[in-house]
Amino acid sequence: MQLTGFHHLTAVTADAARNHDFYTQTLGLRLVKKTVNQDDVSAYHLFYADGDASPGSDLTFFDWPAPRERRGTCSVTRVGLRVPNEAALNWWSRRLRELQVDPQPVGELAGRPALEFEDFEGQRLCLVVDESRLEPARPWVRSPVPAEHQILGLGPIMMSVPELAPTERVLTDVMNMRRVREYSRIGATVHVFEMGAGGPSAELHVVEEPGAPVVKPGAGGVHHVAFRVPDETAYAAWFEHLQSKGVRSSGPVDRYYFRSLYFREPNGVLFELATDGPGFAVDEPKDELGEKLALPPFLERQREQIEAGLKPLTLPTGKRR
Repeated sequence: MQLTGFHHLTAVTADAARNHDFYTQTLGLRLVKKTVNQDDVSAYHLFYADGDASPGSDLTFFDWPAPRERRGTCSVTRVGLRVPNEAALNWWSRRLRELQVDPQPVGELAGRPALEFEDFEGQRLCLVVDESRLEPARPWVRSPVPAEHQILGLGPIMMSVPELAPTERVLTDVMNMRRVREYSRIGATVHVFEMGAGGPSAELHVVEEPGAPVVKPGAGGVHHVAFRVPDETAYAAWFEHLQSKGVRSSGPVDRYYFRSLYFREPNGVLFELATDGPGFAVDEPKDELGEKLALPPFLERQREQIEAGLKPLTLPTGKRR
């Protein structure tokens, strides 16, 4: 029983319009689902992905009026976004500088060429070359980024914990990941755990930081990371597996676009297991994804009230990204 990689990662923004502009116009991702947080319908839940809205390419945001995250351990600390080659990475370095995003110089992450930068709220991102990708690129034809340079999907994801051992037990004994190697980063050791067929789309990088302060969540931080479960048969098996291991979870949750299980690893980072299907085209045509507010059936009766409480995603003229 194997997880196959990352399904999506959900972060927090306090400015949905500027967030939408940055991730679609600066990073060139497709808005594949404009919906609301199903547990807090006053907030957008925005999903950005590749041209086909593929599982493993989704970077999503809750729109909450929160102060900036106070960085610390017990958190996801950097989001990897894969690009096809070094030529693309160098193109991105030029593009980000031109758009005044101020990236770091091109360097390495775990031996792969990489480019680190932050969005306007301090969300820590890293473009990583993935020349061993197992799935074809699915570019977005209306992206401002040329197809050959577009972001392929998530990975690797980095998190910080004050104590490695309890987290490692869950990753290896419960989630069936493999601890495959270590590397040094800014004076700390990073432990690499691998899922499925491996590669950057299936690597969780864990830094042990016993002396660091604990994170205070907020805008510019990550809410949770979700891992791919291929189908509902495997999903049911994972629920039973978590129970057999004594892991307390949310129990099955139907998010309409996928099925979810939520639990916290021992150092407090929120994990989700999510099915690949049924996908975002279940309620709107694939070529029209993200163009209108989509609501799961159980929220449709509240549409008028929900729409009245949401702000437009269009930036005022002249507002910077």
